[in-house]
Amino acid sequence: MKFIPVIGKDKKPLMPTIPSRARRWIKEGKATPFWKKGIFCVRLNKELSNEKLQKVVVGIDPGSRREAFTIKSKSHTYANILSDAVYWVKHNLDTRRMMRRTRRRRKTPCRKPRFNNKPKKVFLSPSTKARWDIKLRVCKWIIGIYPITDFIVEDIKAKTKGKKKWDCIFSPLQVGKTWFYKELERLGNLSLKRGYETKALRDKLDLEKSSDKKAEIFESHNIDSWVLANEIEQGHEAPDNKELLRLVPLRNYRRQLHMFQPSKRNMRRRVGGTISLGLKRGSIGKHMNYGLVFIGGYCRNRISLHEPRAHKRISQSAKLEDIHILTNNSWRIIDLGEKDGYYRL
Repeated sequence: MKFIPVIGKDKKPLMPTIPSRARRWIKEGKATPFWKKGIFCVRLNKELSNEKLQKVVVGIDPGSRREAFTIKSKSHTYANILSDAVYWVKHNLDTRRMMRRTRRRRKTPCRKPRFNNKPKKVFLSPSTKARWDIKLRVCKWIIGIYPITDFIVEDIKAKTKGKKKWDCIFSPLQVGKTWFYKELERLGNLSLKRGYETKALRDKLDLEKSSDKKAEIFESHNIDSWVLANEIEQGHEAPDNKELLRLVPLRNYRRQLHMFQPSKRNMRRRVGGTISLGLKRGSIGKHMNYGLVFIGGYCRNRISLHEPRAHKRISQSAKLEDIHILTNNSWRIIDLGEKDGYYRL
């Protein structure tokens, strides 16, 4: 990541700066370092006499498994984010439905099934809502650390057949986009481009897109988001920054009384939960011996720690008093351009 987000004393986002200048501000006491959901930022301790803000655009390329975000102004490309889509909600709902129907067959007190709990006019299924909600949460997170003015999205439009059922459920990306666009218009100016228009913009700049959709490279998805952002703020004929930030949403398993299947001796052990000895799982902290760590589960009075980049467990016996929490997290952020994955200013 070539630029560090800057927040003013009034908590408003300012134009990003380079790491060397941020390092000098911290050393001289002009700024205070902090973390914002996996991104290293600095907060100014004094008010600026002249705050010149440029127009900053976010280009968004939605996808079924991966989606891309590019934060760009006329002079620089500040960040390229490659995010995973939330695709596991439907399977979790099926499992919950199966277990609920199983409990109703037992001779235990339970509520009766309710068939009138869904709205009749406008209904957005939980799996589709989760797919679009993660995009909106990323946009709100970006607005908190960058002075965003515009959004430009590649509009998704699949082929319709004129049949009501097919036209409503044929694509998880098509359904719910209207809700997403309305929410995005509240955050800034919104522009839409069709898929063939995005391709025309790539061909105009003589840029090629990779056919490997699972590759963690700029040409896989972020080339489209960069082209869209560059369409509003035309300042480059080729990408000036191809470094990627990988965003992996966390799958927190909610608290359950016991496992679905009993273990040996017909015993059911505890499972799930989002809190480990008072610390939120997924948070980024600093351990006195291991440095930057990722908070995992716990056993008795010890916490499990993971390495932030590879998410490999490095300890199962960490003490609570040896950990200093830096920021809470809803996802894991991996800087593919850095060796350790995080800045150490």
